[in-house]
Amino acid sequence: MSIHSSLRTPTGVTASLRNVMKRFERVRHLMAQGVWAEGRSVYGLPKIKQVKMKVRKAAAKEKEEAAAQTPAAGAAPSPGSS
Repeated sequence: MSIHSSLRTPTGVTASLRNVMKRFERVRHLMAQGVWAEGRSVYGLPKIKQVKMKVRKAAAKEKEEAAAQTPAAGAAPSPGSS
């Protein structure tokens, strides 16, 4: 028996339904933060929520324009300028 079409989730949405990291991801995150103590048990770890932020199209476009207008840091000056 198949699932009703109204109960199906889109194929790309399944990965975003998870909002808490798995155990190995939590250990990796704690190591990156410098909070992980060597020899600590992997049980009873604090849950770490995954925060996913969406960048608005207008804000992203403004950042791209600003980056294009400012010269890159460490760029060589043009031969004519002194």
